[in-house]
Amino acid sequence: MARADAVVLSDYGKGVLAGSLARELIGRARAAGRFVAVDPRGDWARYRGADLLTPNRRELAEASGEVLNGLEAIEAAARRLLRVHGLGAVLVTLSEQGMLLVEERGERHLSAAAREVFDVSGAGDTVIAVLAAAVGAGAGLAEAAQLANAAAGIVVGKLGPAVAAPREILAALEQDGRREKTLSLADALEQVRRWRLQGLRIGFTNGCFDLLHPGHADLLAFARVGCDRLVVALNDDASVRRLKGPSRPVQPLSSRAAVLAAMAAVDLVVPFAEDTPIALIEAIRPDLLVKGADYREEEVVGAAEVRAYGGEVRLAPVKPDHSTSATLARLRSATTA
Repeated sequence: MARADAVVLSDYGKGVLAGSLARELIGRARAAGRFVAVDPRGDWARYRGADLLTPNRRELAEASGEVLNGLEAIEAAARRLLRVHGLGAVLVTLSEQGMLLVEERGERHLSAAAREVFDVSGAGDTVIAVLAAAVGAGAGLAEAAQLANAAAGIVVGKLGPAVAAPREILAALEQDGRREKTLSLADALEQVRRWRLQGLRIGFTNGCFDLLHPGHADLLAFARVGCDRLVVALNDDASVRRLKGPSRPVQPLSSRAAVLAAMAAVDLVVPFAEDTPIALIEAIRPDLLVKGADYREEEVVGAAEVRAYGGEVRLAPVKPDHSTSATLARLRSATTA
């Protein structure tokens, strides 16, 4: 126990954990400060005090004595059993519906990660093994569940009992990240952390990007050439009004984010409410900071900070006669002509 980072209890109902053995192991693990995950069989009372149980839908129904139709019923049953047996959390595996993580403070539904299913052998083992390994390595439970979900999606896409290699899990998370590019700062930092684990160079630029025009496209393309992944910090509507005036933005934040996310050069869009992106730059610590050459480097927000930790600052060539303000001026002129 002293050499373990986490403890997994699973005997497939064959009797190894019969009697008081499970309770004794959980007690010793908790005394040593070790995370305990259990693949439960039979009466859950023997698992009192475990940090996590990972039943499938059928096992949860048997333990609760209820018919579980829908996620709300599953969540309610898991929460009742969590409280009755003094558990830290319950992670219910739901096959094509993904997984549902239930903790005292709330729940989180993770959609199924598999693209194609060939063989479900070992999927449950993969979930509990990857989750316990991740928590043992210092991950939070929600992050560990995301990793386990990705790993399970990999193994069911292979024939026979199989393993999910770390590079495969990272690639799966990367693919998931591409489907949803607009993220909160917290989620963006997690995505950036995964990119760094792959040795990728992170670029950063920012702006209002109201009425995307060729100048914007050139800036984004210039920035993306210098990095492996490009993060775009996007002013929210209130900060655009403070910077540009009460008639702006023309497009709301959701529309501007959607257009940016559709650009091939953009890998991540992070909205922010402040007048400058300095807090994002300090949190993300990009390897490359890019701004248009209509600024001098000493005027670029974050340039000094990026230079200080060894990052690079580049100024992108500016396309003449292309700006949102100029476009709006031409539209007003055409309307009044």
